[in-house]
Amino acid sequence: MKKLKNIHPGEILKEEFLDPLNITAYRLSKDTFIPQTRVSEIIKGNRRITADTALRLSKYFGTTAKFWLGLQDDFDLEEEKNIKGKELNNIKPIENNAA
Repeated sequence: MKKLKNIHPGEILKEEFLDPLNITAYRLSKDTFIPQTRVSEIIKGNRRITADTALRLSKYFGTTAKFWLGLQDDFDLEEEKNIKGKELNNIKPIENNAA
């Protein structure tokens, strides 16, 4: 089975929010008081969504901050799993030897 690409929250921001609503990164920056460089770097996948950014995006788009942080957490976990997969596979679960 082919593995799907790990999608950065910036791609979701662009494809699911900005493009359908015809909002530019510049307008998002101005409307939310997020620095334009931060917005651009998030969209490019070069920067994480922080708690500050999540709060601003949630207010602007009517979502929750946990939605944005959840996307970031899912992305981060998948990235780490891809990077450290072999090492993680070598960890043996502790045996429950309770008497």
